Amino acid sequence: MPLLAIIAAGLAGWAFGAVWYSIFAKPWMSASGVATDDSGRPANQKKPLPYVISIVSAMVVAATMYYAFDMLDIVTVGKGFMSGLGIGACFAAPWLATNYGFAGRPFKLTLIDGGYATFGSAVIGAVIASF
Repeated sequence: MPLLAIIAAGLAGWAFGAVWYSIFAKPWMSASGVATDDSGRPANQKKPLPYVISIVSAMVVAATMYYAFDMLDIVTVGKGFMSGLGIGACFAAPWLATNYGFAGRPFKLTLIDGGYATFGSAVIGAVIASF
């Protein structure tokens, strides 16, 4: 099992998310309606469950991409990046758009979360292909 590649890719995608949501923190909090504390930070920021879910999810995405890339013989970083980008933009982001559309969520939230799904998947794909 290619455990090192999956862990490295999952961690890279998760770390990219940390940067992404640091950049878009204020618009994301506004669009998502997440509860904030007195300092304006998410009220659940110190709870571990969202972080555990996010890292497990990144590992699942990385493992799935690894096996898909192996079957498709995607072995260069460039192809891994572009394939991950396509997976994020054409699989993950449209599901978010559908769910958010029916839930009446702001389109800005779709762009922020869909952007992370798209570019986070590209990062995961590039790291997987580097192994």
